[in-house]
Amino acid sequence: MADELSTRKIPFSLEAEQSVLGSILISPECFDNIAEIISSSDFYLEEHKEIYMAMQSLFLESRDIDPILVADTLVKLGIYDESGGKEYLRTLAEIVPTPANVRDYAEIVKDKSRLRELISICEDVAGAAYSGAEDTDLLIDSAESRILALSGGGKGAGFVHIKDVLLKQFNYYQSIAGNEEQNTTTPTGFSDIDRLLVGMSAGDLVLVGARPGMGKTAFAMNVAVNAAKKTKKNVCVFSLEMSSEQLASRMLSSEALVDGTSLRRGALSHDDWKRLAEASAALSSCNIYIDDTSGLTISAMRAKLHRMKNIGLIVLDYLQLMQSDHRVENRVQEVADYSRNLKLIAKELNVPLICCAQLSRGPESRNDKRPMLSDLRDSGAIEQDADMVLFLYRGEYYKTTGAAEEDAEVIIAKNRHGSVGNVTVSWIGKYTKFFTKNRDDAPGTPLPAEA
Repeated sequence: MADELSTRKIPFSLEAEQSVLGSILISPECFDNIAEIISSSDFYLEEHKEIYMAMQSLFLESRDIDPILVADTLVKLGIYDESGGKEYLRTLAEIVPTPANVRDYAEIVKDKSRLRELISICEDVAGAAYSGAEDTDLLIDSAESRILALSGGGKGAGFVHIKDVLLKQFNYYQSIAGNEEQNTTTPTGFSDIDRLLVGMSAGDLVLVGARPGMGKTAFAMNVAVNAAKKTKKNVCVFSLEMSSEQLASRMLSSEALVDGTSLRRGALSHDDWKRLAEASAALSSCNIYIDDTSGLTISAMRAKLHRMKNIGLIVLDYLQLMQSDHRVENRVQEVADYSRNLKLIAKELNVPLICCAQLSRGPESRNDKRPMLSDLRDSGAIEQDADMVLFLYRGEYYKTTGAAEEDAEVIIAKNRHGSVGNVTVSWIGKYTKFFTKNRDDAPGTPLPAEA
């Protein structure tokens, strides 16, 4: 067995690496075709890594890529001396069958790189397992996370040179210029909010905080439905407070614009039934998955998400109802552990994660009852870990009689990607639904006429 291991060869294709570099020398626009496939770290030979990075430098500077300029760049970087390198670069350009197959060459280079990374992961896991020094569950979770990242479900298997990142971002900005369909951020479905947030980015932890009764679950579900319709991806909802049946009933009421109380009583008109049928068909076509497991732990949540493919959005309702995987000293530390791990899950799966959170009683003791960051309950770590913090506030809630339709505020208190500020939306309690203030932009169907 030992002899067999010693004779195994590291996965690597010299011809594929040479063909990728040669294709770029012949046809520099090849960068547009392979930037999202490979990076310099995917090349096995150090010389090839340096050549690829030199080409990237020229590309980002909008300069021509040819053997002379690449060699000159490598000389300036100290990789080649004045007389070396040019002949090898000419050889690269000559051995390429055709640059039209550059994506195929790049895929081979990437596959070999992933195999080498898989070998490294397995060696690390085997070493840790033999030592027995790590907790078994933590070791398995770590191995699962690293393999998930390698399979494409997550990002970041090690250091990436900034040139690789800049090239991918440059191509992304080009793709979305004048083409909103190419934008990879996830919209909330509320145009006024999206103008400030510029959508929810992959890996974002978005906190939706409010006092009880303000509609944080309704808001999160409205966003979930909007995202499912827009992205056509899977939306995973963890409901720790309500059963899947209760949540589905509320979503149906919101989508059909049917009074939730009438729905529960079965006192529905002919028009109500018609809207319910249409809403049910619309919701059924959405890839929304609900998990209503009580006492959900972070490890259980991560395991369930790892088994789900093509995730576009994760929703957790709500933070304070989670249970810890292990014993902690106090509640503040426990909630801090939750928020930190939720951010890691969002980053690992490369999708936005909306987390609802209960606020402290602070707003109740103030004349102005609008929430503030200091009202986040149990831990200031929530504020630190979240990329966006949205608070919901309805002034009518504190009045004796509320209007059928009322103004509500979405207070964007933190936004790592854009502006903060207050957005006024409409709230109709009997439908448990928020609307964009401008009805023309409102999600869903027009409001039914009042009787």
